[in-house]
Amino acid sequence: MAVLAQLGSRVRRSLRVRGTVQGVGFRPAVCRFATGLALGGFVRNDEQGVLIEIEGGADAVGRFVSELPATAPPLAWIESLEATALDPVGERTFRIAPSQVGDAETRASIPADCAPCVDCLRELHDPNDRRHRYPFINCTACGPRFTIVRSTPYDRSRTTMAAFGLCEACRAEYEDPRDRRFHAEPNACPLCGPTVTLVRPGAAHETGEPALAATARLLSEGSIVAVKGAGGFLLAVDASDARAVARLRLRKCRPAKPLAVMAASLEELERVAIINEAERSALLSPARPIVIVRRSGSGSVAANVAPGLLELGVCLPPTPLQQLLVEDGPRLLVMTSGNRSEEPIARDNREAELRLGAIADAFLVHDRDVHTRADDSVVRVVAGHAAVLRRARGYVPQSIALPFEGPPTLAVGAELKTAICLTRNGEAILSQHIGDLHDAEGFAFFTETVDKLIDLTGATPRAVVHDLHPDYRSTRWARSWARQRGIHCQAVQHHHAHVASCLIENGRTAPALGVAFDGTGFGLDGTLWGGEIMLADLAGFRRLAHLRPLRLLGGEAAVRQPWRLAAAALFDAGEGSDLCGAGGPGRMAAARALWERPKFSPSATGAGRWFDAVAALCGLRSETSYDGQAAIELEALAAADDHPPYEFSLEPSSEGPSVVDLRPTVRAIAADLRGGVGPSVVAARFHATLARAIGASCARAREMGAPTTVALSGGCFQNRRLTELATAELHGQGFEVLVQRRVPCNDGGLALGQAAIAAFRAGLSHLPEVARPCA
Repeated sequence: MAVLAQLGSRVRRSLRVRGTVQGVGFRPAVCRFATGLALGGFVRNDEQGVLIEIEGGADAVGRFVSELPATAPPLAWIESLEATALDPVGERTFRIAPSQVGDAETRASIPADCAPCVDCLRELHDPNDRRHRYPFINCTACGPRFTIVRSTPYDRSRTTMAAFGLCEACRAEYEDPRDRRFHAEPNACPLCGPTVTLVRPGAAHETGEPALAATARLLSEGSIVAVKGAGGFLLAVDASDARAVARLRLRKCRPAKPLAVMAASLEELERVAIINEAERSALLSPARPIVIVRRSGSGSVAANVAPGLLELGVCLPPTPLQQLLVEDGPRLLVMTSGNRSEEPIARDNREAELRLGAIADAFLVHDRDVHTRADDSVVRVVAGHAAVLRRARGYVPQSIALPFEGPPTLAVGAELKTAICLTRNGEAILSQHIGDLHDAEGFAFFTETVDKLIDLTGATPRAVVHDLHPDYRSTRWARSWARQRGIHCQAVQHHHAHVASCLIENGRTAPALGVAFDGTGFGLDGTLWGGEIMLADLAGFRRLAHLRPLRLLGGEAAVRQPWRLAAAALFDAGEGSDLCGAGGPGRMAAARALWERPKFSPSATGAGRWFDAVAALCGLRSETSYDGQAAIELEALAAADDHPPYEFSLEPSSEGPSVVDLRPTVRAIAADLRGGVGPSVVAARFHATLARAIGASCARAREMGAPTTVALSGGCFQNRRLTELATAELHGQGFEVLVQRRVPCNDGGLALGQAAIAAFRAGLSHLPEVARPCA
């Protein structure tokens, strides 16, 4: 009877916790909190997240349930917490129970990789600490996560750390609830953990501290070293050594695309760059992305690191190994993707030797496998906020909430800057940056990413969605993959997906005005679009206006040779070709011949192509070596002060969308350039013209009953000047403006929009077509 009375004064609760709660120190935090309240029970990982059973006095259990979210560690994110009453069993101690593996459809969320925390960096530099200068130091607050996980639940045995048994000291930390390495799955030390090795032709392999010292010497002497990072290999070289940088560019086949620079501290970076508060916050975040900042005009970064640009991509070390390299060797290191131009980065040691052997002079490798390759993320501060331009290590696989439920859907993006997306249970998981799918290596990375994302999430797609373009490799793959599995397959128009991506990131489903400015995308009419103003929601869209089409003289060649676009713009405006005559009269005669034979030169409304044309008119770039080069350099050229826009016309049409006619702009640019106006002023006025055209088009649409919310998306909105001018123009007219920050506005965010559209439409399938707002 006494025992029954004792149990009667106690309560027991089961708590199902979903979200990012594995690999972030959540179980240790729960254990400490429960123990402090003298509660009994257990916490365990499983495939759905974390399961807690808690028992004790009613007040203490109530406090535990209500305060648990506030006591979660910084890297945790609780999506939902469900409590269920249980009968008490008399349990008075709290423990971390073994993980449970099942066949749950909803898998736990895995956290992104995190840079070394302050405590680990302090130990790294402490000569009296047993992990002094250990390149793989970590704890529950930092270290590799996504790149080493093989499957869920997140336990050491399901990561690439399974190959390393814990030594006695590490085991004691792992099992001590008071230690910050309590259940830190990648926990290791020099006695039991991974080891670095320097491999170079004609020399004996060196390991540990000698390998680090030799690598620092090689970098200081101008050598190129392939370094195994968290998500794969990077290529390192002294950023102050122009000859070493030139050699890297030659071997990597990257003649002009800017290279990222890494330093050991923010103070080092501020010697070569002007860094504002938002940029500083991004640099110091656990994701440790590359952040694009203004060069200061001083410091020792070689000019050929970012030729022709006023900005520089900079970052702080995302791993302890890289921290040691920038402290021991040159204070500023180029640290760029370990690949040939546009290929995926090399992942394992053997692959690096085969693919990077003609580039690197030496290899700093280690014996911890990278399960999932992930390049560095790239961020640019636009309108005062950090916007992700390339989403990979440090951000993936953080999910994006969907404001509706829909069936699991796989979206495969387009052809360039590819990422894939998988939806499940009201969330979308966007993959790491995959890149271009033109070559075999890029396509293999694409299929590898599909398999791993499905396996990691446990979601079985019931539909697959692709771009409208019929010849994209991703389109052909999606159709074949869907046929093999007998599931639904559908196409989504490119620019509708861009706008949807922006809407979803901002938690919207209602109709909005969408401005989608990029290079080119396949339109509903079979032509190339890219300068679009539309009324859109997730169900459909209606094209309201677009930029005047520009002839691509010579087809695809015009994308790589902007002089062809400049010639087309001049011809269309009734101007002579004297402003793009580099290459002699023969080239202009050939351009004129192409102009007179339209079937060999398709037209495109792409805003990106207009940027290319104006860059060529300004004498900046007649040919490009990387995507967006001419537009990036035109933004860099633009004068810092404000200049008025050029004239343009907004031509209404009774049969279709209005047209933003830029022929008056081209004529005015030609007059300015012939009259001696500087190209920097022309560049500034052109940016202002496009911003004014966006504002005028949206104002015209509002007069016709369109909403007052505008979503800006597409690769052109990576351009800070254009985005800020357009935002100011729209705000001045009373519009609400939505932009993208967590998800790239370029094609790297396209799959999110595709997936959201397809999943949303699936929920509307019972409605008649006329009931869909924008269809």
